[in-house]
Amino acid sequence: METRETGNVNVSSNGTLASHEEDRIYRKILWRLIPLLFVCYIVAYLDRINIGVAKLRMLGDLQFNNSIYAFGASVFFWGYIIFELPSNILLDRIGARIWIARIMISWGIVSTAIAFVEPLAHAVGIAPSTMFYLLRFLLGACEAGFAPGVVLYLSYWFPSRRQSQVLAAFFLALPIGTMIGAPLSGWILEAMNGALNLRGWQWMFVVEGLPAVMMGFVVFFCMQDRPHNARWLSESEKALVEHNLTQRQAETKHQFSAALTDIRIWLLCGIYLTYATGFYGLAFWLPTIIQSAGVKSSFDVGMLTAIPYAIAAVYMCYHAHHSRKTGERRLHVALPVLIGGIGLILSAVWFPNLVISLFFMTIAVSGLMAVMTVIWSLPAGFLSGTAAAAGIAIVSSVGSLSGILGSFVSSIAFEVTGTMKSGTYVLGALMVLSGLIALLAPRSTFGDRKIAPQAEAPDGALAVGKISRD
Repeated sequence: METRETGNVNVSSNGTLASHEEDRIYRKILWRLIPLLFVCYIVAYLDRINIGVAKLRMLGDLQFNNSIYAFGASVFFWGYIIFELPSNILLDRIGARIWIARIMISWGIVSTAIAFVEPLAHAVGIAPSTMFYLLRFLLGACEAGFAPGVVLYLSYWFPSRRQSQVLAAFFLALPIGTMIGAPLSGWILEAMNGALNLRGWQWMFVVEGLPAVMMGFVVFFCMQDRPHNARWLSESEKALVEHNLTQRQAETKHQFSAALTDIRIWLLCGIYLTYATGFYGLAFWLPTIIQSAGVKSSFDVGMLTAIPYAIAAVYMCYHAHHSRKTGERRLHVALPVLIGGIGLILSAVWFPNLVISLFFMTIAVSGLMAVMTVIWSLPAGFLSGTAAAAGIAIVSSVGSLSGILGSFVSSIAFEVTGTMKSGTYVLGALMVLSGLIALLAPRSTFGDRKIAPQAEAPDGALAVGKISRD
C-alpha cells in the first residue's frame, strides 16, 4: 500500500489515515482542550457541592433546619433544568467560547453572593431562607448548560468512538474536585472563621466562587469554537478532523425533532435520572454521614470525604480506556451502576462502622464516576448538530431532577427515621434500577462496536483498525 504525505499527516493511497498519525492529532487536540475545561469543571463542581460542607456550620448560624437546607440544595436544579435546553441550543448557535465564558462569570458572581445571604435578605426585606432559595435557583440558572455544553463542544472535535477517554479526562475533575474541595472547604470553615468578621462558611463561598469569574475570562480569550478556528492545527490536520465529523453527521440524525422523538434519548434519561439520584444524594450528604459516625473536625470530615473520590479517579480512567479498547458500552454502563448500588446499600448496613462503611461508599462512588465516562458519549453516537445539542440537554435536564430527588430522599428519610441509613437504602436501590434499565435497553442505544486488530501495511504504515457495529 502506498502512502503519501499531506502537510504533517501521512495518508494511505485509499485516503485512510495511518492510525498512529490520527492518534497523534487527537492527542494534540486533547491536550489543548482538556486542561482548560478540566480546571473549569473543578471550579464548577466546587461551587455545586460546597453547600454540603457549608451545611455543617451554615444551618446553625442562619437558624436553618434540615428541611430548609434540603429545599435550598435542590432548588439549584430547578433553575438548572429550566434553562438547560435553551442554554445548549444557544451554545450551538453562539459558540462555546462566548457562552461558556458567560456561564462561568455569572455563576461565580451568584455563588459568591451566597456568602452574604443574610445582609442581602435584610437589604431587600425578605427572610434569609427566601434569599437562600433565590440565590440557589439563580446559581442553577447561571450554570445550566455547562457540563452538557462541554460534552456537546467536545463532539465538535472528537468522533463518538474516541469520546469515552476524552470525557474521562474531563470528568476526572469530579473526583479530583472533591479531593481538593472537601479538605479545602473544611479547612476554610475552621481556619478562616471570624476573619474580617466573616464566618468560615462565608469565606468558603467567596474563596471558591471568585475563581469561576476569573476562569470565565480565561475561556473567552483562550478557547476556540471549532477545529477550523484552531491556529495550532495545520490545514491537513483540520481537514482530517472535519472529515471525520462530516462522516459522522452523514450517519446520524441532526434535526431538532429527532432528539424529542428518539426513544434512545428517553432511555438514557431514565438511566441517568436513577443513577444520578444516588450520586447527588451521596454528594450532598456524605459529609453529614461521616460526621454522624463520630468525626467532629470539619477538616477531618473533608479529608475522609475525599478518600472514595481519590480511588474513583483511578478507576474511572481505567474504565474509559477499557470501554474504548473493547468497543463495548452496554455492560460498561450497567455493571458499574449495579455494583455501585449494592455498595451503597452495604455502606448503610455497616453504618456507623466508619471504616467498613467508607469502603463500600468507595465502591459506590467508583461505579458512579465510571459510568459518566461512557454514558455521555452515547447521544453523539446517533445524533449530531442541533439534535445532539437538544438530546444531550434533554438527558442532562431530566437527569438533573436527581439533584432534587437525591437531597429530598435523604432529608425525608432522616426526618422520619432519625438516621441516614434508610435514605441510603433508597438511593442504592435506585442505582440498581438504573443498571437494570441499561441491561434491558435496545443495543442500538449504546452503539457497541467490535474493533478489529490493527494490521500492518506492507510498507510499514499502520492501517486503521476496522470498526463495525455489533
